[in-house]
Amino acid sequence: MGGEVLMIREGGAHAVPGVGGLVPPDAWLDGGEMTWLTHDGALLGLIWTEEARPAPESMTQVMTLLLSAQVDSVSREAEMLVSQLPVATAWLDGHLGFRTVSRTLLDLLGLPEGALSGQLATEVWADRPGLLAALAQAAAGRAAAVPDEQFPRAGAEPLWVRGEVRPYFGGGSAGVLLTLQDVSGEHHQAARVRALLDTPGLQVLLGADGRVWQASQGVLDLCGGAAPDGPLWSWPCFAEGQAGRVNALRDLLELAAGQGRAAAELPVWQAGGMAPLSLPFTARRTAVPGMLLLEGQRPVERGAHGAAGLLGQVLAVTEDTTVVVDQAGRVQFISDQAARLLGVESGRLAGLGFTRVLADLGVQVYTPDGQVTPFPDWRAQPLPMDAEVVLGLPAGTARHMQVRLSPVALDDGRLEGRRADTGRTGVLISMRDMTALRHAQAQLRHDARHDALTGLLNRSGLREVVDRFVDGSAPGAAVVIGVVKFGDVVAALGRTAVDHLLIQVAARLNDLQGAAHGYAGRLADDALAVYLPGMTPAQALGRVEELLRPAFRANRRLVPLAFALGGSGTRRPGTPGQDPAGSAVLHEAELAMQYVRRGGVAGAEVFAPFMREELSRSFELEDALTEAVSGEQFHLLYQPVVQLSDGRALGAEALLRWEHPALGELKPGAFLPQVSRAGLVTQVNEWVVRSAIRDRGQVRRALPQRRGAWQVAVNLNLRELQGGAEFQGLLPLLAEEGAPDVEVTSASLMGHPEETRDVLNGLRAFGAKLSVDDFGDSATSLASLTQFPLDAVKLHPTLTARLPEDPRSVSLVQGTVDLAHRLGLRVVAVGVETPGQLKVLRELGCDAAQGFAIAPPLALPELLAWLGRQP
Repeated sequence: MGGEVLMIREGGAHAVPGVGGLVPPDAWLDGGEMTWLTHDGALLGLIWTEEARPAPESMTQVMTLLLSAQVDSVSREAEMLVSQLPVATAWLDGHLGFRTVSRTLLDLLGLPEGALSGQLATEVWADRPGLLAALAQAAAGRAAAVPDEQFPRAGAEPLWVRGEVRPYFGGGSAGVLLTLQDVSGEHHQAARVRALLDTPGLQVLLGADGRVWQASQGVLDLCGGAAPDGPLWSWPCFAEGQAGRVNALRDLLELAAGQGRAAAELPVWQAGGMAPLSLPFTARRTAVPGMLLLEGQRPVERGAHGAAGLLGQVLAVTEDTTVVVDQAGRVQFISDQAARLLGVESGRLAGLGFTRVLADLGVQVYTPDGQVTPFPDWRAQPLPMDAEVVLGLPAGTARHMQVRLSPVALDDGRLEGRRADTGRTGVLISMRDMTALRHAQAQLRHDARHDALTGLLNRSGLREVVDRFVDGSAPGAAVVIGVVKFGDVVAALGRTAVDHLLIQVAARLNDLQGAAHGYAGRLADDALAVYLPGMTPAQALGRVEELLRPAFRANRRLVPLAFALGGSGTRRPGTPGQDPAGSAVLHEAELAMQYVRRGGVAGAEVFAPFMREELSRSFELEDALTEAVSGEQFHLLYQPVVQLSDGRALGAEALLRWEHPALGELKPGAFLPQVSRAGLVTQVNEWVVRSAIRDRGQVRRALPQRRGAWQVAVNLNLRELQGGAEFQGLLPLLAEEGAPDVEVTSASLMGHPEETRDVLNGLRAFGAKLSVDDFGDSATSLASLTQFPLDAVKLHPTLTARLPEDPRSVSLVQGTVDLAHRLGLRVVAVGVETPGQLKVLRELGCDAAQGFAIAPPLALPELLAWLGRQP
């Protein structure tokens, strides 16, 4: 801890010299017990005890508390943890470059220290497509199994490894965690068994020294049953009689070991026989170094299909796995499919008890739900009988089988195609492999309830689980997490990087659901949820806020995502006609999240009924907006602007209004957020500009002598114009009629200065005068007044509201007017309500003003009448 190692004993504590960081000494790896201390995914420290048992829980808790504030090298410590794992492990980054490799993995592959660090797996293992495909799948966010891979080793048998890869987030870094294990023994043993079982006749798998690894049942039967110790030539069936036979067997094996293959006639004493049999034998090398296979022809060949009649021939070519047993349960017929399923040669099973064969081979029978069950007893069951079972096979695999037991006629042990009631009967066991179908069905069920990217439950899966376990009788809370401005994040980082971010969010929620015994899921592309039992909504929101506070990592950079959180708690059991309690709490939490996210900034709120009403009204407005634009429900009002020095009318600001059929006249603040969400900003801006230019022309034509240069000002969204498409769409109109004056918010001038300057210069080129609206609010940047081609500033209404009584407001307006005039800008006061405010603004040198003290917003006919009365 604290960069050093402390040894604590009964007599006191002292620092251990020469050890630092989180690299455990070699002695710690050789004995004792190590306990890693972690908190929220961060590696804090390490406790080692001399006794082979973990440190006391109280000690780990105290040490974790002491170290929890020292997480400053998380990534380095996570890499160090990987390097010291006792399992063969490698940590790769998102580009499949090796970051950290454990010493165990290097030893397993026979590589020197540092052999893989910094290299790309696609280059190191370019000839291993299966391994690379698994790594690529994990890099995309899905765990995968590594197929068995063979690595050559000089002077030794080949190394076989198997493993898995999964997405890994250690120390705030995303990547792939690869683990491998040595499965060479399985492959070597499998090779021996294949060498034995894939050949006909008498078979013995043995070394060049005669030591027997495995002998076929035919050899054991020939030699009297059991396999004695010692080399093959010491077995009674090969050793008795003339010594020349022993020499002949040795010579055959030595010749095969040297040349690869040899053949000879060997005398063999059959158990109980009075004279030796002369049988042809062949010895050959196998794929396993130093291993030989001895094959011989049995004195009497009894094929499994020899007793088959017409019906047997038909069964032999069917796709079903088929076995026929007699009344005693002995195998009379076994199809090739059945033999392959059990992993044995069909000829070995003829005449053997089928139940005993299954037991000797280690075949386990389970019900579909995993309960061990005996194989259906055909002697105790009425036939025919159908059942579905799962066979656990010797190779370690499991197969879902549809089993049907039917009576079948046997004639002296032979299978015949006639009625079962005309003679001796046996049982036809037909098994159809349903494994692929059951796996596909299970995968479909899983996919229908889970999100493919994160592995969490999807919306329907989460609702199903929560409805099943949440009845409203116990406290609990749901939190729905929405990414604020998700589209902007995708545009800035790219879809792949955002998917990695979502995987990290899901990983944290998965940890939380495990710790709190809750349920987590992904509701939509940009929304996730978690249900936490035993918590109030406020407590649940606090836990999730704390969980999401650390920044996320994408492409080796930290990305501080903003989240809108909505929470709701269980209050009642579900009632008929209403959503179940679980679905209701999720729905309310999602409504609260949407309410928060409407503001475009991070925040957290507990659901309240008014949110449902406001969101419903907002969605109704969005639905009605398209008709409003096309159906002429919008109209403009104009508030005149006068010059304070002489009272002359200079122009007017165009103010958008929506005459909603049900809600009446709405101001922009009530519907502009919905305009943005509905993607109608371009259409609305174009309508405003066209309408303002049209009305400007009517004023000029109605009062040509006094108002021939009359101008209107419109408010435009600079961020929309910066995209280029909307501005280009307005060019023909501006070129023909001349641009209106344009007012932009001070906040829109912040960021992207080059694009903003280009748009403003383009508007000025068509005759527009440019003003900064709401100057003096918190988002105003004084530097923007010198960066852009502006003509005027319009004071925020809060600056004039307290005039003339408040001396501070007077000083603030005076300073703003002086600053603007020094920069060559005119000043327009907005929201002027009283004659007293007009008087003090005139005295302070303000150039122009608008407000109810001059005139309210006017429709076009009223504006024309008002202008007719002005000088």
